[in-house]
Amino acid sequence: MWLYNGKEWKAPTEFSSDDYYGFVYLITNEETGQKYVGKKFFWFKKTLPITKKRKRRKRLLVESDWKEYFGSNRLLNEEITDKGNTHFKREILHLCKSRGECAYMEAKEQFDRDVLLTDDYYNGIISCKIGSLSVKSLKK
Repeated sequence: MWLYNGKEWKAPTEFSSDDYYGFVYLITNEETGQKYVGKKFFWFKKTLPITKKRKRRKRLLVESDWKEYFGSNRLLNEEITDKGNTHFKREILHLCKSRGECAYMEAKEQFDRDVLLTDDYYNGIISCKIGSLSVKSLKK
C-alpha cells in the first residue's frame, strides 16, 4: 500500500500517462527508522518487434510494477527479503507529470534531507541530469 498525504493512494480507474508519469517516494523501516528516498515511474516504454503483419516497430507505454515496488537499494531490499515488507512504510511525497519533474523532485528531496550526510538513510548516491525545459511546469 502506498500512502499519499497520510491516506492510502490508489490510481484513478482511467489512469494514463496524461495523469501522472511517476512519483517521488519515501520508504521507512519502522523498526530502525532508517529511510530511503527514490523515484518510480508509473509507465515504461515497450517496443514491439517487426512482424509479418506489422512492418514497423510499435512503441507502447505499459504500466510498471509500481504497486509492488520497494526501491532499488540493495541493503533495503535485503532487509525486506529478511524481515518481510510489513515493517516498511511506503509514502508518496510528490506525484509528477514528467520524467524531468520526477528527477528534479527526487534530487531536491535527497539534498534537502541530507541523505548522504547521515546514516538515517539507505541512500548511497545522488544521481541526476535535469534540463530546464523538463521542469518548466514547476517554475513560479
